[in-house]
Amino acid sequence: MTDFYRAISDPIRRRTLTLVSHKELTQSELVANFSISQPALKKHLAILIEENLITERRDGRYCFYRLKREVFYDHYQKLQHELGSILENKLVKLKDYLEEDNNGESH
Repeated sequence: MTDFYRAISDPIRRRTLTLVSHKELTQSELVANFSISQPALKKHLAILIEENLITERRDGRYCFYRLKREVFYDHYQKLQHELGSILENKLVKLKDYLEEDNNGESH
């Protein structure tokens, strides 16, 4: 099971996901978008690959990276559901609190 939160927790990885969501890019093309070294970016790419969010395709001496849209979309849907559940729970608790307060109960 992937750890989507780990993968998106870092701004460099989030930006990388955005870049490879538009088109397939080489590692050099990705590095040009950041102020970090190629080895540092490679570590971020390794995490994204490990978490199954991007694919790596080798062509000669070049590596090309692209977003695995279906996997990313599934995780995005799960994240929306989790956040929705959290917010729904908080709103229900707030509603209950306000209704109790309006009925003259003190806290």
